[in-house]
Amino acid sequence: MHSARLLQDEAQAQSQALAAPPYYAPQGEECRLFEHAHASRLPLLIKGPTGCGKTRLVEHMAARLGRKLITVSCHDDLSAADLVGRHLIQGGDTRWLDGPLTRAVREGAICYLDEVVEARKDTTVVLHPLADDRRVLPIERTGELLQAAPGFMLVISYNPGYQNLLKGLKPSTRQRFVALGLDYPAPAVEQAIVATESGCSPAVAAQLVRLAQALRRLTEQDLEETASTRLLVMAARLHVAGLPLLASCRAAIIDALTDEAETGAALHEVLRAVIGDA
Repeated sequence: MHSARLLQDEAQAQSQALAAPPYYAPQGEECRLFEHAHASRLPLLIKGPTGCGKTRLVEHMAARLGRKLITVSCHDDLSAADLVGRHLIQGGDTRWLDGPLTRAVREGAICYLDEVVEARKDTTVVLHPLADDRRVLPIERTGELLQAAPGFMLVISYNPGYQNLLKGLKPSTRQRFVALGLDYPAPAVEQAIVATESGCSPAVAAQLVRLAQALRRLTEQDLEETASTRLLVMAARLHVAGLPLLASCRAAIIDALTDEAETGAALHEVLRAVIGDA
């Protein structure tokens, strides 16, 4: 299963390397900061809520900089060996297979670890020598000390809202990175994103953004997450495909935010107040 994931990472990296720069609407100076961090050979930490554009920013900047992008979606079972690589038995022989982090270091690619705090704790130890002036990756199983190729950049992201005593970045890790904080875009920017990504009308985009703002102001509901820009785009795409706007918002936003009947009813009241019966 691990080797299959590594192959999937490779296929994703190849497709991303060939893709045109994806659309990204800047919120401030984040693109400029990214460029300077890359030019200065500094690792970058991007923090912000789910669906605010962290991954899209990395994809956009990798394309702008002309660098191959290798993305790893971190999860509870992701180990240091998954990132660095492992020996595999193939046809009776043992051979070494680079992990996605090692490939990025060898090739001078941008390695993006999405939601890095979800990975096992041993992964951060591997990152430390890459995230300081050494820019090296020790591969214990082969005895290799791999120097990062020119152009290599380490980018990690996480959602501060998920942080707790068990899942969080240690200061020794955090202080190796240049930090960039993202939030949901300003209303005008978010409307442009929703309209561009979905093909919906400006009026529908404006309605969706007003709904998101109303939901984000809710404090009495016990929600792990609130309405993200990503969810707005999904709702807009459903509507463009022919589903009524109210039903699109219910499916893509309201029902995606909670499984609790009482909370869902409260969110649905907000939906009807903003969208009506459209």
